[in-house]
Amino acid sequence: MTRSHASLGWVPWAFVGLWSTGFIGAKLGLPYIGPFTFLALRMALTLACFFALMRVYALPWPGLAVARRQWLSGLLVHGVYLGGVFAAIKAEVPAGLTALIVGLQPLLTALLSRFAFGEALATRQWLGMAVGFAGTLLVVAGTRGLDFHAGPGLAWTVFALAGITVGTLYQKRYAAGVDLIAGTFHQYLATLLFTGALAWWLERDHPVVWAPELWVAMIWSVLALSVAAILLLMRMIREGEVARVVSYFYLVPGLTALEAWLLFGERLSAPALAGMAVAALGVALVLRAPRPAGGV
Repeated sequence: MTRSHASLGWVPWAFVGLWSTGFIGAKLGLPYIGPFTFLALRMALTLACFFALMRVYALPWPGLAVARRQWLSGLLVHGVYLGGVFAAIKAEVPAGLTALIVGLQPLLTALLSRFAFGEALATRQWLGMAVGFAGTLLVVAGTRGLDFHAGPGLAWTVFALAGITVGTLYQKRYAAGVDLIAGTFHQYLATLLFTGALAWWLERDHPVVWAPELWVAMIWSVLALSVAAILLLMRMIREGEVARVVSYFYLVPGLTALEAWLLFGERLSAPALAGMAVAALGVALVLRAPRPAGGV
């Protein structure tokens, strides 16, 4: 491992730790606000943060052609994915089923990246993807249980899976060659327009209860997730193989289960703990392949 590469070794682990806390926003915030209203407000506050960063670092504005690619990437990775997950939670789709469907993302992305970028995985990497999903299955079964009675709200979960998968591939191919802060600003601009339109259409008559829990959820979601975690993810996508990057998502359900146990006293069983170990083994198998120079 090169020195420059070693210096970036913290990036995926910091991302996983932050991304796993996305559950906090949904758990704390959604009882008091509609999902798209929450996301629209979150995007507006995030845009203010990125605008300030661009002014501080005197970053140039991307041209229209570059901005358009960022708009589409943001619409998929942030708008479709987050909107789908939050709407599924609000529609009372079983949390375990949502986690399982979204948990297919690393495997699906790896399969599609073979055709999009010619990233051929070694046999042990495909095995790692399968083992990682098996670990996710164990974590979900050992915490939230497997309830497949989702009703029409299931479509939101599939919508989210499609968004994060296609958005990751599009970001890698078409939207990676731009400053991270400036590019992400434009991604959130498109996301704000998307979630704002849905909030007005579907939730304009829904009252917002400004409870302390909602403020905590909003502030954490903006600073930890929409700013810090997303900048880390965009860097990983830009500098690493897609399959290698998305394999880290298999570690998220286990960390989320630990956080739910610590913060809310949710169930954490022996199968869930075993699932965390299995998921970690799967990620290790994926990451064992030789890394491309400069990659994550």
